[in-house]
Amino acid sequence: MKVENRTFVVSGGSSGLGLSTVHDLLSKKAYVAIVDRSPPPQTISSSPNVKFYQTDITVLKEVASAVDKSVEWAASTGAPLGGVINCAGVGTASKIIDAHGKPHNLELWDFTLAVNLTGSFNLTRLVLEHLVKVSPEDTTDGERGVVVFVASAAAFEGQPGQTAYSATKGALCSMTLPMARDLARHAIRVVTIAPGVFDSSMTANFPAKTRRSLENEGIVYPRRFGQPYEFSKTVMWILDCPYVNGETIRLSGGGRLPGKL
Repeated sequence: MKVENRTFVVSGGSSGLGLSTVHDLLSKKAYVAIVDRSPPPQTISSSPNVKFYQTDITVLKEVASAVDKSVEWAASTGAPLGGVINCAGVGTASKIIDAHGKPHNLELWDFTLAVNLTGSFNLTRLVLEHLVKVSPEDTTDGERGVVVFVASAAAFEGQPGQTAYSATKGALCSMTLPMARDLARHAIRVVTIAPGVFDSSMTANFPAKTRRSLENEGIVYPRRFGQPYEFSKTVMWILDCPYVNGETIRLSGGGRLPGKL
């Protein structure tokens, strides 16, 4: 689809993979509504093509408000909605039975689902209410827009302590195809990216030993962590290629992490 002069709602767009995606969208003359708890860098927020809506992705009222304001802004700029890119997420870790014989904390489970799964679902369904009304592109396919979810390699090879996290990411993968089928009549595509280990705020504090282990034991080539620009390039390819739909795309350097017991 054409990205220029379209408005994209990007959750988690103030940092990490989301921020890199915002940079790439702006370079293609798109408009971006950033939905995040923290503001983006001033170099981004000062752009006339950016609006920031401070939002807790777990609070329905705040998510709904951010979507309504994004739609109003898109109408005022004449840059119709083009899609939603769900980069907001949280990494949590807890074994189902911990070292003291206690079960997984239920509040941590609920929080992980609220951010990673329900947050993405809520933002997407609310954006879609408006996206289905956008005029289709004047092309053979008549595309209206794209939904992008962000899963994880943990959806396939979750490690000890990742039961809750893997459950959320696996669910995103599982709902990609049925949602794409739901939206086919509206000419809206749905695609999920499942990144492996990437340089981000989540991995920045990994001990050197852990980092070396991940690079040497699980990744085929190149043996390093993924970089945010590689993620955002994948997003841009998804937006650009109309035949990519209903798929989960693994972005992992061929990594298939073995279980660490």
